[in-house]
Amino acid sequence: MDWQGQKLAEQIMQVMLLVFAVVSFGAGYVLGSFQMMMLVYAGGVTLTALITIPNWPFFNRHPLKWLDLSEAEKHPKPQVAVSSKKKSTKK
Repeated sequence: MDWQGQKLAEQIMQVMLLVFAVVSFGAGYVLGSFQMMMLVYAGGVTLTALITIPNWPFFNRHPLKWLDLSEAEKHPKPQVAVSSKKKSTKK
């Protein structure tokens, strides 16, 4: 799953959980059943998990392009210079 796919999965999850929360509350209120409300919400959470957790192809529309090993060796990683000077804090 690429970065945009992760963002999409997160947005889908948030919207679906909110929708199922509202629907389950409405169903529980109309039917006067806390058990029905919990069953509808549990079904929504399960459906949301089935849609957002697996690595579906539509979550991989923007794959990352990694450097080849030969390209990476041509451009070595820059080294950070460590300064041995200490700053004086006396006034």
